[in-house]
Amino acid sequence: MEVEKPHLVAASSDTAAGFKGDTATAVIESLNHEGQGVARIEGKAVFIEGALLGETVRFRYHNKHKTYDTGRVLEVIQASPERVTPRCRHFGVCGGCSLQYQRPEAQLLSKQQILRDALQRIGDVEPESWLPPLAGPAWGYRRRARLGVRYVPKKGGVLVGFREKRRSYITSLTSCEVLDPSISALLPELHELIAGLSCPARIPQVEVAVGDNARALVFRHLQPLTAADIASLSGFGGQHGVQIYLQPNPPGTLHCVWPLSPQTLSYSMPEFDIRMEFNPTDFIQVNAELNRTIVGAAVRLLDPQPGESVLDLFCGLGNFSLPLARRARNVLGIETDAALLDGARRAATVNGLGNVEFLSANLFDEQSAVPWGSAHFDKWLLDPPRTGAIEVLKRLPDSGAPQRILYISCNPATLARDSALLVSRGYRLKNAGVADMFPHTSHVEALALFDAPGLT
Repeated sequence: MEVEKPHLVAASSDTAAGFKGDTATAVIESLNHEGQGVARIEGKAVFIEGALLGETVRFRYHNKHKTYDTGRVLEVIQASPERVTPRCRHFGVCGGCSLQYQRPEAQLLSKQQILRDALQRIGDVEPESWLPPLAGPAWGYRRRARLGVRYVPKKGGVLVGFREKRRSYITSLTSCEVLDPSISALLPELHELIAGLSCPARIPQVEVAVGDNARALVFRHLQPLTAADIASLSGFGGQHGVQIYLQPNPPGTLHCVWPLSPQTLSYSMPEFDIRMEFNPTDFIQVNAELNRTIVGAAVRLLDPQPGESVLDLFCGLGNFSLPLARRARNVLGIETDAALLDGARRAATVNGLGNVEFLSANLFDEQSAVPWGSAHFDKWLLDPPRTGAIEVLKRLPDSGAPQRILYISCNPATLARDSALLVSRGYRLKNAGVADMFPHTSHVEALALFDAPGLT
């Protein structure tokens, strides 16, 4: 089986290790945290793009390093039953997806193994039980995206798409299988729209935001647009029913040119009777259906009672704070981004929740006073960025510590590191599991539930 569009994996064989450009044959033994398989040739690890666990492949060495080598599949000699034909015509060039050649169900199991390995290897911890993996739609799931734009006359003019794999070039997308289908359908005309503007070389990106009620495109531009440009953009918005926003310098400024009175974008969480409003550039989870599933799972795991107080750290727009407030006595959300906090407060008002408050604080500053002061919270939820929450966890109170902590992570390595700290403080890692927020990528979203000593 010749592989035209390979992806990351690793291999193992007794073939002699070669130099860059040499070829060898290997059997794939495992997958690493980037979705690559891992193998050893003459005792040295090799990471080979485009292979799956158990496959025999012929590959070409790509780069050699002191402790490992990398390569790319040239031919799959013996294919895994997990191998499928990538759906996207741009797969292998576009860097937006990396695992379309593997069945989505198998991707999810691989991600659970990545989490298991990280917890054991980095944190020396293991949950008492594993949660069932959480999955949502595998295609057309992205409601938020940032599309790069480049004007390259030698390649036909305007290119719109994601970056190529391992390169800064833009893949010229005519469709995207993971974008919201209504946005994917606009890609060919989006190229033409930008090409017809007065300054196509000064449009670096277009942000996509899709709510339950409306869609928006945000055009970043580095020089002023003409009246004709704005008319073209407005006409595009009217024709396709998509809100058009402009974002000139500085990046913080944002205004809508069509329609003149746009609907506020929103998404719902029916299980909790919550409607969240957001701006087109706000951070929200990209996979709407899976986000609802994760929020429901989080509330059930944390299990707030009517008399309990909950602390939501790195709360963003209140994606977890508001559903928790439907169950708890009160919730305090803490976040750094002032714009997100404004949105969270508006959402609390829109949803009639008077038992949730939001504060601004830098949660990475270990030298300042703890932003929640001397207040006691029965349960904590943490949803930090990739760097994790080690600074917060180092400041757990010696007395009055939370009885339960739910940690939601987008990086198994930092989750494992922080889990080790919590276990050293006496907490039990009761449950852990993965959620496939980004199918066809190596991204791993995880949930980990910690109980204080004596809590059953």
